[in-house]
Amino acid sequence: MARGGVYKTEIQKARRSLLAQGKHPSVDAVRVALGNTGSKTTIHRYLKELEAEEGANTGSAASTSDALQDLVGSLAAQLHAEADARIEEVRAQAATERQAQQAAAERVAQEAAQFRAQAERAETALADTRSRLAVLEGQLQAARVEAAAHAEREAGLQARLQEQEMYAASLEQKHVQAREALEHFRTTAKEQREQELRRHEHQVQGLQADLRQAQETLAGKNHELVQINAAAARLTEQVGSLSKQLQHADQQARRREDELAAQQGVREELQALKSRWSGDASTLEQVRRELVETRAALEGEREARVAAQSAAEAALAQRATLEAVFAKWDPVAAAAASKPAS
Repeated sequence: MARGGVYKTEIQKARRSLLAQGKHPSVDAVRVALGNTGSKTTIHRYLKELEAEEGANTGSAASTSDALQDLVGSLAAQLHAEADARIEEVRAQAATERQAQQAAAERVAQEAAQFRAQAERAETALADTRSRLAVLEGQLQAARVEAAAHAEREAGLQARLQEQEMYAASLEQKHVQAREALEHFRTTAKEQREQELRRHEHQVQGLQADLRQAQETLAGKNHELVQINAAAARLTEQVGSLSKQLQHADQQARRREDELAAQQGVREELQALKSRWSGDASTLEQVRRELVETRAALEGEREARVAAQSAAEAALAQRATLEAVFAKWDPVAAAAASKPAS
């Protein structure tokens, strides 16, 4: 580093050394000989004093060329001094500007560090958002799988519901058919019994009329006793035949009663079918409630998925904004962005 000042003796030694080497002792040459130290103005002043002293010592013996050389040297020294003063002024101004630029660079660096910290926090938040988004996507996928399972279950329940409805309709139809068959059987049996009873009463009435006629004939005509006995025998045979017919009618009536008792089993089966139909109706109602709950759960899952997608889009938009701000305030990234592509 250059010293703050030089001595006149040092300048005199440097000047003599240059003159001994056959060199002109200019301000720059002297300053170089001094090791680039000292102010050019000071060196110029001391050189003028030394030249004046040597001029006084040599008197008029100095030649005109030396005077001209001294004049040129003094002018050069003055020009160098003015140039040095201008350079010092420019250097001071440059130092001031450099300090201002350094302060501005430090402020920009601080702001860049703040934005980097914000960007790191944003990256952390973005990573958390991505993690949450991944979790939400997993939940969404699980919800989709569960929704597909619910849809499949719903389809199965719908098919089962249709089967139950068809089965219930079939049971109802069978119940109607059984009721109609029972009513038809009752009507037929009643009509048949009424017919048999009418025939039996008609036959009994006929027998009673024949018996009265026979008794009248027996009281009035004794001589016809044999014929009456024969007629009585015939009547007895007819009575036996009628008794057999009556027994047969009773047997048929008992068979009808047995058939009615068998129809009681049909009634019990019909009652069991009604109970089963009631149970199936309860199961169907429960299935319908489960279907309503499943649809409500699916609607809630759809709303949660929409909310998750909105949060993910907001996080991506926030990241894009932070990246744009970071690129704007990061000098390295801005320089790389502004550099033309090779």
